[in-house]
Amino acid sequence: MRAALIWAALAALIAVPLALAALSPWLAYRGFAYITGGFAGILALCLLLLQPLLVAGYLPGLRGPRGRRWHRRAGMALVGLTLLHIAGLWFTSPPDTVDALLLRAPTAFSVWGFISLWAILATAALVALRRRIAPPRWRWAHNALAALVVLATVLHAVQIEGAMELVSKWALCLAALAATAAALVDLRLLRR
Repeated sequence: MRAALIWAALAALIAVPLALAALSPWLAYRGFAYITGGFAGILALCLLLLQPLLVAGYLPGLRGPRGRRWHRRAGMALVGLTLLHIAGLWFTSPPDTVDALLLRAPTAFSVWGFISLWAILATAALVALRRRIAPPRWRWAHNALAALVVLATVLHAVQIEGAMELVSKWALCLAALAATAAALVDLRLLRR
């Protein structure tokens, strides 16, 4: 019963924002690239809720090595979705995308998106170099980058007025922040 409730809550936290975004009137006159890039960003935000739950073993049936294996797969998907998000924005408006990537855009959400993008890419590079870095240093750097990715992405998402419905977006963002904080405390302080 407890496992079913956990999975049901997780499914609701992910499915409701996605469904409400899909029904958003903002999408009525948007092109394929904008919609694809936007939903890639929403799915990436959903993965930021899953990632700490997987690595900390909080999801029933996905504890231990199995959870860590799915954590790595979700990490690769996160990188792919992030690049798809950028590509969608590029095809929609190249000048705006260049301004955002060069920190010339006059919006705060662009700055947090920029920080999130580079933190995700730095995390991917860190994962590729895992065997060359001492495990304690690697874990510290990975945890720090993961916290930065979640914080910057949440700050990026909540400032955007787009397809995501406000309440479900905040619920997803707060859940991602809470899951990340709980996993970091649990893995770094309680299970040392």
